[in-house]
Amino acid sequence: MQQVAQSWLIYRLTGSPLLLGAIGFAGQFPIFLLGPIGGHVADRYDRRRVLIATQSVSMLLAFTLAFLTLSDNIAEWHLFVLAVLLGLVNAFDLPARQAFLSQMVEREDLINAIALNSSMFNGARIAGPAIAGILVATIGEGWCFFVNAVSYVAVIAGLLLMTVPRFIAAPATKSMWGNVAEGFRFVALTPPVRALMVLIGVVSFTALPYTVLMPIFADRIFHSGSRGLGILMGAAGAGALLGSIALALRSHVFGLGRWVVIACAVFGGSLVAFSFSRNFMLSAAILCLSGGAMMVQMASSNTLVQSMVPDELRGRVMAVYSMMFMGMGPLGALLAGSLAESFGAPVTVATGGAITVLAAIVFSLRLPALRGPGRELILAQQAGPGDPQQQTTATGAEGR
Repeated sequence: MQQVAQSWLIYRLTGSPLLLGAIGFAGQFPIFLLGPIGGHVADRYDRRRVLIATQSVSMLLAFTLAFLTLSDNIAEWHLFVLAVLLGLVNAFDLPARQAFLSQMVEREDLINAIALNSSMFNGARIAGPAIAGILVATIGEGWCFFVNAVSYVAVIAGLLLMTVPRFIAAPATKSMWGNVAEGFRFVALTPPVRALMVLIGVVSFTALPYTVLMPIFADRIFHSGSRGLGILMGAAGAGALLGSIALALRSHVFGLGRWVVIACAVFGGSLVAFSFSRNFMLSAAILCLSGGAMMVQMASSNTLVQSMVPDELRGRVMAVYSMMFMGMGPLGALLAGSLAESFGAPVTVATGGAITVLAAIVFSLRLPALRGPGRELILAQQAGPGDPQQQTTATGAEGR
């Protein structure tokens, strides 16, 4: 919610596509820089306490942004400073939040919990902006920031009320940088995880910045203002909801690799179609398809990665996921803003969509070779640590 309201506010204040990209860069690039350290913290310290701290600071930043906007004292530099500060907090919040899941459920429920969490996490990234677009059109950016700030109260209360097993970190045998390197090493040396991470990074860099450029489409192409922005983002949110329902109906992770390929190709193709459309309702329908495909791809990828990673590496590996998913986004947003300034938003979105389709084709060609190792990793994690007999059985079943 905050990101879209923030983007609309900076665009209303400046009218600059370049600054639209820059505000997205400022808010998420800290995740790319500090995400690995955040992953180390998530694997070494009590994750619930880390989340209480990060959510509390995020709430204070949101209240500050709401106060400055509602009092009509907001300036461009305020937006950039607060965006950077929130990005710093998210660098620690995201890995801890993803890794905390394994403490909340029993091992036999972990796969379903991961799928539900992935759907919620990625669906919120679409539904939140959709709600923000509607609120900006009806009550303004300041109240949108205020609603976001108040919502943290429920999150913090929920964390305080939880009863979860006591967090026990693995014995420290390496330095912080050694622990960080271990997470990167697992990703680099595990082909299925590496391939998913690369695909996520490419799509986040080339395709996801389309949301940053939505104010331009709403204002300059469809001439519908903030109301049009709310409808367009709402259409993407509706698609994300449908995509999350489709994913939640699955009872296992096997076959999700094919879903990743199809969803990625549909996401890229729909963005190309959207860039050429000049009919508002048709464009909204296309964005509904885009939102659903994007949600399915990212949530399926999240589910697969979490299903293959050992618990003791979960925070650090999910930090790499956060770097690829949210850390590459600001680089893409900065480039997208620059390209939109020079060539226009439609050309920029079409280019990102075309590259995404190409990435889906490349991943599909590699998928047959990745299925075997991926299945073996998933079965090994389902067997659980300290159960070599089950892990041997899982490996033997994979061989058959």
